[in-house]
Amino acid sequence: MNFDLQPTLQDPLIKVVPLKESDFENLYAVAADPLIWEQHPNKDRYKREVFEVFFKGAMDSKGAFIIYDQATGEVVGSSRYYEWNEEEKSIAIGYTFIGRKFWGKGYNTALKKLMFDYAFQFTDQIILYIGATNFRSQKAIEKLGAIKTTEIEVAYYGEPVKWNFLYQINKIAWNSR
Repeated sequence: MNFDLQPTLQDPLIKVVPLKESDFENLYAVAADPLIWEQHPNKDRYKREVFEVFFKGAMDSKGAFIIYDQATGEVVGSSRYYEWNEEEKSIAIGYTFIGRKFWGKGYNTALKKLMFDYAFQFTDQIILYIGATNFRSQKAIEKLGAIKTTEIEVAYYGEPVKWNFLYQINKIAWNSR
């Protein structure tokens, strides 16, 4: 069974589909809110020229998604699979952002559940790099059972090195929650 890094995933709340070049404007309309990025290591990602680099990285990853609200069809945000390591049976999930109107309403939890459930069909461990000052994301991922394992510097695609926390969750912990 091959690990397709861009499946279509859905539940009653969201639909997660492969990101396409034609999604740029709709996704940027969500990303253009500076408050989304206020705790993120790259606080300027709301600027078009900075988001263009982010979007290029998403497309080049061949594992990126756009997320839609099932009820309204509105763009919720984006996430991606990357750093698939078949030998170690691990995958990274990240570069996630969600529009503020969807915060605190279960969208991030639904997204991670879909992505984790799918990934754990092929892998034993999920890795998440979260900015050292991104307290919202740290708290959200800890609620899902991920554990902070180390602190490292990470160079995001086309961006300078930033201080991050590395979180991990394995298949056994996920399935026993």
